[in-house]
Amino acid sequence: MFKSILLRMVLPLAITAAILAWLTMPLIDRSLTAWFRSDLELRAALVFNSVADRISELIATGSVDQVGTYLAKVTTDERLRAIVVCGSDGTVLASAGPVPADLGCRSVKGPPVGGSVELEASNGTILVSRFQTASAAAKPVDIMVLHDLNFAASRATLAGQYVLSISLVAIVLISLLVVVVVWLTLRKWAALLVGDIRSRRFLDDARSPAMSVPVLSQVRKVLSEIEARQRLEIEYQENWTPQALRQVVHDQLGAPEMLVVSNREPYIHAYGPAGAVEVQTPASGMVTALEPIVRACAGTWVAHGSGSADRLVVDRRDHVRVPPEDPAYTLRRVWLDEREEDGYYYGFSNEGLWPLCHLAYVRPEFREVDWQIYQSVNEKFADAVATECATPDPVVLIQDYHFALLPKLVRARKPGATIAVFWHIPWPSAETFGVCPWKADILHHLLAADILGFHTRYHCQNFLATVDRFIECQIDHERMTVTVRGHTCQVTAYPISIEWPPRWLSRVADAPSCRRVVREKFGIPAGAALALGVERWDFTKGILERFRAIEVLLERNPRYRGKFCFLQIAAPSRSRLPAYRDLQERTIAEAERVNARFAEGGWRPIVLVAEHQEPEQVFELFRAADVCLVNSLHDGMNLVAKEFVAARDDEDGVLVLSTFAGASRELLESLLVNPFDVSETASALEVALQMPREERRQRMRLMRQTVKENNIYRWAGRMLTDAARIRQRQRLALAPGSRPALKLE
Repeated sequence: MFKSILLRMVLPLAITAAILAWLTMPLIDRSLTAWFRSDLELRAALVFNSVADRISELIATGSVDQVGTYLAKVTTDERLRAIVVCGSDGTVLASAGPVPADLGCRSVKGPPVGGSVELEASNGTILVSRFQTASAAAKPVDIMVLHDLNFAASRATLAGQYVLSISLVAIVLISLLVVVVVWLTLRKWAALLVGDIRSRRFLDDARSPAMSVPVLSQVRKVLSEIEARQRLEIEYQENWTPQALRQVVHDQLGAPEMLVVSNREPYIHAYGPAGAVEVQTPASGMVTALEPIVRACAGTWVAHGSGSADRLVVDRRDHVRVPPEDPAYTLRRVWLDEREEDGYYYGFSNEGLWPLCHLAYVRPEFREVDWQIYQSVNEKFADAVATECATPDPVVLIQDYHFALLPKLVRARKPGATIAVFWHIPWPSAETFGVCPWKADILHHLLAADILGFHTRYHCQNFLATVDRFIECQIDHERMTVTVRGHTCQVTAYPISIEWPPRWLSRVADAPSCRRVVREKFGIPAGAALALGVERWDFTKGILERFRAIEVLLERNPRYRGKFCFLQIAAPSRSRLPAYRDLQERTIAEAERVNARFAEGGWRPIVLVAEHQEPEQVFELFRAADVCLVNSLHDGMNLVAKEFVAARDDEDGVLVLSTFAGASRELLESLLVNPFDVSETASALEVALQMPREERRQRMRLMRQTVKENNIYRWAGRMLTDAARIRQRQRLALAPGSRPALKLE
């Protein structure tokens, strides 16, 4: 009977479904082909946005022959057939990829600028998208992006097959369900009528092994592969530019309201010696990294107004447009009185958390009054963020250890916000962090964020171990997530970087000119090799250790006396704290001791400059140096190393880098040293001074490629793409019929 029902119901339904699917296949195929074509047109626009500025620049400088080489790096995707650059007279200026013989600048009458058209070539159908550059530096040129529509057609056919397979399987499963229900009903009636006890075995029969459905497994596998491919495209996309980042913000996030929160402001207004208001750029790696992102995204930056003339230039809402020379975003200043600054910044942040997180062997100081002020200042910044938000679901990017409490405080005021925290300094081991009296409070507040980023995976693992030890939570080590009271925080490594190319380089002379200017300015002999150190005057930077390494170098190699000079730029920092005042006094004394031992005539081995340098001056120093020494005792990343590499477009210079800086994970072609071993550092300096020109060029070329590919726009793009996925999940959770969001207590 069961077989009879199966034959009478399932087979007719399956045959009917197959016929319907066969009849609707052309419609499905057309729809999918149109979808893939739309996707290719969007990709063409992204390609144009990525290459337009560079092409205009090369044409403006007369380097037309380099355009083809540049385009060859872009046309590596199997979907991208070719790129053609056409002059205003219809001539082909440059091209990359296999351009069909019957397609050219004069042969293609359409499409219009910004449009696309399908053209038949000898080897298939080509989708031609046409764009035109708009640059004041050069005449506009047409850029045609050619995609292979055969790829879209084959992908549409494959997708249609999957749709057909899923439809057939669904019909079969529904038919089987109907048969089971009918069979169960009939068996129950039969048992009631004739008392057939064999009906009791029906449920046992119904529990037979489930029917395997390999097609569904294949569909899931394909969808998983597509998502993984999209992630890889974002992860390894070349030519990350401000335009590409804006595209990510627009497409992935839907152009949301974006706020950045930091203690340090990107521009400081202060009274100069003559009483006029001057604009300064602070010596901060965090500011150097983030400022290009906020400019690209036109967001709002909320920061502590610390300049002596900051209040003079803001409006009634404490706003000022920056950068001063070309305003691109709004800086909102938050005011702190002297007591707040002492307790929050100098006290808890820099006498407590800073030494706690760095292995520099300075004892952290924790005071109850500092903790209370730290809490109140975080509350003040949370109020400022809430005031600045005009929408219920902004994206808030919180920076560094000054605002460990801010994620939970902002969440309480803006439940719909997407909150990302980036911790710019190392995260210590669980045992070390256990020294902090308020460790559980800090962890609970941090985990209210949606994303918590660190420079390295090692710091992420330290954080997860700390959370596991001190608070009750659920940790998924595979996905790197922590769930507390229903809220999930993603913990991820985002190695920070710098703008590429740094905008300051356009204001700096070439390397030979910089060498001449720097040597004259600081009294360095023309024939002496120049080594350079540039950083804030901080006990984590290893300045004392590098002076001792220079002493060892001169002891071992008397030939370098008079022919080697080390220029140390140390920007005064946190001079109100005893540990920093003591460091500055010891540094000056150590420099004087080494100089007194080796100085000859007008030559000194160490030139110590204890003053802030503007970015243009710093890049001038980078171009002038033969060696850059970065021997941090402990550093989250250290962007000085990456800035030195970015400055050396002459592909010269040697970088000596500490293994305890996060940059050492990326800049593998530098000379890596243990900064606590002054003998090893001295040996590395000697190797750097003797390194042949060709080896220097090869090492620098590889490091420059690394910094270029892993620039600050890629860093932001990765984090904002993750934020976009989280926002999508948040919207699903808030949709009608979904479960209410759990509160963070």
